[in-house]
Amino acid sequence: MVAFAAVLVAVEVLLFGLSWWTLVLAPGWPTGVVVVGTVLFVAAAIGFPVLMNLGHRRANDPAARTSDVLLGVIGVLFVWCTLAQLVRLPLLATDLSGTAVSRVVAAVGLVITIVLLAWGYVEAMRLPRVAEVSVRLDRLGAGLDGLRVVLITDTHYGPIDRADWSRRVIDVVNELDGDIVCHTGDIADGSVNARLAQAAPLGDVRATLARAYVTGNHEYYGEAQAWMDHMAQLGWSTLHNRHLVVERGGDRLVVAGVDDRTAGSSGTGHRADHAAALAGADPDLPVLLLAHQPQQISLAVEHGVDLQLSGHTHGGQIWPFHYLVRLDQPSVAGLTRHGDRTQLYTSRGTGFWGPPFRVFAPSEITVLTLRSGAA
Repeated sequence: MVAFAAVLVAVEVLLFGLSWWTLVLAPGWPTGVVVVGTVLFVAAAIGFPVLMNLGHRRANDPAARTSDVLLGVIGVLFVWCTLAQLVRLPLLATDLSGTAVSRVVAAVGLVITIVLLAWGYVEAMRLPRVAEVSVRLDRLGAGLDGLRVVLITDTHYGPIDRADWSRRVIDVVNELDGDIVCHTGDIADGSVNARLAQAAPLGDVRATLARAYVTGNHEYYGEAQAWMDHMAQLGWSTLHNRHLVVERGGDRLVVAGVDDRTAGSSGTGHRADHAAALAGADPDLPVLLLAHQPQQISLAVEHGVDLQLSGHTHGGQIWPFHYLVRLDQPSVAGLTRHGDRTQLYTSRGTGFWGPPFRVFAPSEITVLTLRSGAA
């Protein structure tokens, strides 16, 4: 815990410190400007962990909103204050003084940050785009050719009330005429009671064959069982290490689901169990697996899964943090193949977590059209 806390402090000092140096100290502003700027950065750096703790550990929505916005602002500011240093090199070869060069660098970093934050906020709050993907499964029967699977994930209903947004998302989902509609976890940040209005439209989702849900890691930060029970009350099949079978045109498909990989350490008694999820399933039938994290693909390969649907990554949410996500996950977004049989589709997510910004990582509602290998 001491080492973890030390890392967090070091990261925070780096994020706030470099931005402060670029915008406040290096440009050689008048003393009054430096003092005011320094006070603002110090107050933000001290207040951030306090607000984060109040907001996300003690369920205080106003504090959560403030800390989330601050996290997004300082993250984007740090990136572009860092990249703005590239402007410094060619400017040093001009007749500009060192102070003037530093002021140009500060202006470049600040202007780009403001533009990206404004655009990123609009991207986060907008209705997600529909991503259409065709996936050929060799073992899928001809009767299931053209089966439409609609995927939503990482809705993250949270401290910003998005009940109207949720309703509009479900309206789009219903317009897509899905045979199977899936939610691969991270429904909300907070309790069922706190997010009841935002989650309510999920009860109106229409699907001709099945509506299936699995837990994400954020369910295990709070009320995983309560969310599973609530989704069942809304008419969804909660695939808690189990499967169901859908049939069309005389051919069948196994739709299985496993708990998130963090479930085992959550103290809930849950854990991801692929063997249990597929117990009793006909081994000759194709398998569609719902698993929140792409990292769970290795066990999917071991168990002969044909297609795994995941979320979790948000596509990085704010560029260039997808590079950090890639260190932990085998896929950040899109369709990838793993082994001879198994494919993985990773959604960039339907909502957003924390900072209400999406920069070069647009949200999505996904329609996967399954094609038969025999077609």
